[in-house]
Amino acid sequence: MRGWSLRQRVIALLAVVGILLVGLAAVEGVMAARNRTQVDALLNKTGPLRVQSQELLNALLDQETAVRGYAVSGDRADLAPYDAGVRQERDVVTSMRALLADYPRIDDDLRIVEARAEQWRQSVAQPVVTTTAQRGTAAGQALITEDARQQFDDVRAAVEDLQAEILNARESNAREVRSTGNLLAVLLIVAALVVVIAGSLLLLSLDRMVVRPLTGLADQVREVAEGDFHHEISGSGPPEFMRLAEDVDAMRRRIAADLAEVREARERIEWVNSQLQQQAEELTRSNRDLEQFAYVASHDLQEPLRKVASFCQLLQRRYAGRLDERADQYIAFAVDGAQRMQRLINDLLAFSRIGRLTSGFTEVDLNKVMGDVAAQTESARQYADAELTWSELPVIRGEEPLLTNLLANLVSNSVKFRRPDVPPKVHVSARLVGEEWEITCRDNGIGIEPEFADKIFVIFQRLHSKDAYPGTGIGLAIVKKIVEYHGGRVWVDTDVAEGTAIRFTLPATPEDVEAAAAGSAGDAQAPEEADGPDGTAAADADQTAGGTSGPPAQPDGADRAEEAPEGGRTGGMRETVG
Repeated sequence: MRGWSLRQRVIALLAVVGILLVGLAAVEGVMAARNRTQVDALLNKTGPLRVQSQELLNALLDQETAVRGYAVSGDRADLAPYDAGVRQERDVVTSMRALLADYPRIDDDLRIVEARAEQWRQSVAQPVVTTTAQRGTAAGQALITEDARQQFDDVRAAVEDLQAEILNARESNAREVRSTGNLLAVLLIVAALVVVIAGSLLLLSLDRMVVRPLTGLADQVREVAEGDFHHEISGSGPPEFMRLAEDVDAMRRRIAADLAEVREARERIEWVNSQLQQQAEELTRSNRDLEQFAYVASHDLQEPLRKVASFCQLLQRRYAGRLDERADQYIAFAVDGAQRMQRLINDLLAFSRIGRLTSGFTEVDLNKVMGDVAAQTESARQYADAELTWSELPVIRGEEPLLTNLLANLVSNSVKFRRPDVPPKVHVSARLVGEEWEITCRDNGIGIEPEFADKIFVIFQRLHSKDAYPGTGIGLAIVKKIVEYHGGRVWVDTDVAEGTAIRFTLPATPEDVEAAAAGSAGDAQAPEEADGPDGTAAADADQTAGGTSGPPAQPDGADRAEEAPEGGRTGGMRETVG
């Protein structure tokens, strides 16, 4: 067996054990089937036969008693037990005969009982009944002689012999059941011993053929791992382990050969890293200089632009109507261009400051932020007869000025891009999704086509001309940069039926996440909060500034609902101007 592989040795051992166990299982199966047959005969044949033999004796006794009673009384009603006993006797005999296929001796005794019972009825019972009916009770009693009694005793003796034979058959079945049960127990013990012995042999074989060779191989590999790459590895045991030792030694030789190359490569990499670090420092310094240059250049551009705008406005005021119409138009173009350049430079400065000039993250209540946004956009909303509402908003960690700028840009855009002759309605809501707050600014304006959903967040990208809608095209780029600076993402929900829904995420505080998890585990699901631009969420009270305090009207197609944050609590804050 020294040339056998580990697989062959294990298969051979398992085959021997399997053959022994299969043989034992086959014998146990045969004995179990035999035991089931014997138990079935004991419970379903000999047991019922004993009961039925007693019922047969009772039926015969009923017949004999009924005949004697009729001979005494002459009352035909006293023969009812006789007729019932005859029927019961036939039924019992039929039932017993169905169980006697495997018991010929009991069947013979049953036939004897039937013959003697029939003989007693013919020679005693029927003559007594007929004589009593025709000649009276005295004549009937005269027929019940000692010989008649002896005939019924013979019937009773035949029944007793039948019962004795049934009892013998039952005891024989019981002995066989005990014998097969004992044999099954012995076979199970033998099977257990075979399993224990086979397991012991398998453990010893595995220790000798697997554990010891692997332990020796592991010790040698450990020496190599500790740095002795010149230590040759040899194996022992089955052929697989010998080949494994050869492969490991080949790997050791390859590692030793590559190690020298690695050392050389490490030296080259260290030199390259030093060069990259120097370039990174230079790039950082260059970026810092570029930022400073852009900032200074933007400030320096402000002075000539202010001067150009101021003098153009002076020309416009002083010479308005004195020059021809074309001159007034040229002056208006110059004033508008200077003002647009000022706005563009200011927006670029604001864009460049995001994430560069920071005051640090603090806890910011977005409800307070929305109050500031409402104040900042009040004039624009008064001009457009706009309505601004918001549900209860969370407290997050961030920079309050940037978040105010973010929401102010979204609200201003919603008011700017309104539909003609339709009062703008803007609603801001929030819901907790996983570990983030998803905040939505939805309006009932002109909407955004799905193919332009990503384009609007690119700096200086405009979907309309400056004559149709004023602006520099940098507002939503600022929104995206602020959201990403706070660790979130922003997108346009193109599934809304009407208007525009811009959604963005902000990281939730651990307290909000834990509260939401506890609420979902212990409470029923919170009611949903309306996400339409009119903010039809249920609220205990509304806060109103500059307008009516009643619930805002629901625009067509804007009845989408969102889950209310913090376990279903909704805010009813509203800013209505008009």
